[in-house]
Amino acid sequence: MNEIQIIQSKIYEIRGQRVMLDCDLAEAYGVDTSQLKRQVRRNIERFEGEDFMFEVTREELSRCQIGTLNIKRGQNIKYLPFAFTELGVAMLSSVLRSQEAIKVNRGIMRAFVALRRMAATLPNTASDVAQLRKDFEELKLDIEDIMRDQNEINEDTRLQLDAISTALAALQSKEPKQKPRRKIGFIQDEE
Repeated sequence: MNEIQIIQSKIYEIRGQRVMLDCDLAEAYGVDTSQLKRQVRRNIERFEGEDFMFEVTREELSRCQIGTLNIKRGQNIKYLPFAFTELGVAMLSSVLRSQEAIKVNRGIMRAFVALRRMAATLPNTASDVAQLRKDFEELKLDIEDIMRDQNEINEDTRLQLDAISTALAALQSKEPKQKPRRKIGFIQDEE
């Protein structure tokens, strides 16, 4: 994988925004996560608002399945990670003032731009989802009509079967009229 693909694999979607976690950024910049967090806290005014950075909740970690990335078996996350948006990553380059940070930041920005371009080339998913919902509702109504018709047919069939059963029961309960039977065999006239 090339550098942009590696970075793209570390971009997550949390709270409807594409973000990178502090541990992935620290690894890319070649610094400790604690050092990166320290620099961010010292310059917190640069990262105000969720459009730059926010702290990920435990629920978001478990839902996005990103909590297991850099954790050894049996360990837990001690501190909740920071999630940096594209704007936050751009602001990090002003906080971490090294040539390596600038170089890595360029690659990260290219990855974000590549993702944005890829998303722009995808068909309009909102309208596709709306169309799928509409089609689903139509199918649901059709199925309900079919089930209603089937229930009516079943009811009609049940009524017909009941009528047949009643008629058969009536026929069985009638005693047949006894006609005088003609005797079989040699018959002598009785005169």
